[in-house]
Amino acid sequence: MTTETFPPGGPVLSARYGEALEYARDLHRDDVRKGTRIPYLSHLLSVSALVLEHGGDEDQAIAALLHDAAEDHGGEARIVEIRHTFGDRVADIVAACSDSLVEDPSTRGPWRERKQAYLAHLATTPVDAVLVTASDKVHNARAIQSDLERHGDELWSRFNKAAGFAGVCWYYTGLVEALRPRLVELGDDAVALGRKLDAAVAAICEDVRRRHPDLDDAMRAFDP
Repeated sequence: MTTETFPPGGPVLSARYGEALEYARDLHRDDVRKGTRIPYLSHLLSVSALVLEHGGDEDQAIAALLHDAAEDHGGEARIVEIRHTFGDRVADIVAACSDSLVEDPSTRGPWRERKQAYLAHLATTPVDAVLVTASDKVHNARAIQSDLERHGDELWSRFNKAAGFAGVCWYYTGLVEALRPRLVELGDDAVALGRKLDAAVAAICEDVRRRHPDLDDAMRAFDP
């Protein structure tokens, strides 16, 4: 295998990235992916890699490592700490990627209302955060697709009871539609990422529809 040196101005990762990785590892040290024994850090690394592979810079890659930090571990206080440690741009991206910033995750609002608000928020979310959000959703969708193939309808027990198969398909279909025009703003690499999200979500919904022919009617129940 050969390596290539990036030209000046390329996406060279500094010691800040290593610091962010250690911060994320420590913060999520006891967390696992839903319904698995997979360390949650694997998701954060995958999202950060997708960001770098689709035109992102170091701040966006760091924000990808930290994108669940505030939502899952401390809310607004965590944003303040990230701002102090990694700067305004990273903190602003992490905040934009969060659908709740309450201190205690158990006090978040109802699932449907949070997701409706988040979908609406994507129309105006800062462009710096769009690539991170899309990378997060691509990895999540691919994980759902893989687990659905392995576990079938047993998979939905991992999700919020208010969601189920219809809510997940409704939400991810909405993400595809909301993110598509925003990714165009970022150029060809980001558009390619959007196609990956579209493909994964289409595969999920096709699989679910085979098991549940009433999927489209069930999804409409989640519309505002």
